[in-house]
Amino acid sequence: MIITDARFIVSNTDYIQCPKPDIPEYAFIGRSNVGKSSLINMLTGRKNLAKTSNTPGKTRLINHFIINNNWYLVDLPGYGFAKISKSIQFKWEKMLEDYLLHRTNLITTFILIDSRLEPQKSDIDFISWFGEKSLPFALLFTKADKLSKSRLFYGLEKYKQTLMEQWDEPPLSIITSAKTGEGKDQVLQLIEEMNSELKD
Repeated sequence: MIITDARFIVSNTDYIQCPKPDIPEYAFIGRSNVGKSSLINMLTGRKNLAKTSNTPGKTRLINHFIINNNWYLVDLPGYGFAKISKSIQFKWEKMLEDYLLHRTNLITTFILIDSRLEPQKSDIDFISWFGEKSLPFALLFTKADKLSKSRLFYGLEKYKQTLMEQWDEPPLSIITSAKTGEGKDQVLQLIEEMNSELKD
């Protein structure tokens, strides 16, 4: 897939107010400071499409972007470590849960994982929730350029072992780097394949 057009459409706090669910939608979410905005900019080839920030928890809304006029990319608020109050955290969680459970045109959610870190409880719990709700997802391991190949392999194997404690087989995962562009073709090809399946 070649992205020729990527535009911000709207931000919302309620899935009911999101754009009409008449084209496929793919959501991106991860822990605070996982590199989500940078990855979205890399995938779309637009430097400032998604706002990047050094402050965790900067994304606070459901942000819709239309890609090639035929599918939506959705930038969701992160989870964990953001310096926000419990009341705001509860609102975020309710907003996300409603969106993920009820958005009818949401095809897959890409859960971003920082490849530099040991398996984090918040990530594992979030992945498990997707399994419990039978929601489709794929894992994107970010910041791969910051590790040696051996360290990256070791980290991914540890993640695989942790997930296999709850799963019969490991979820689909793709290694990415916003800096080098690694994983871009794989992610876009996966989206293109899913879009094609919907047309059949």
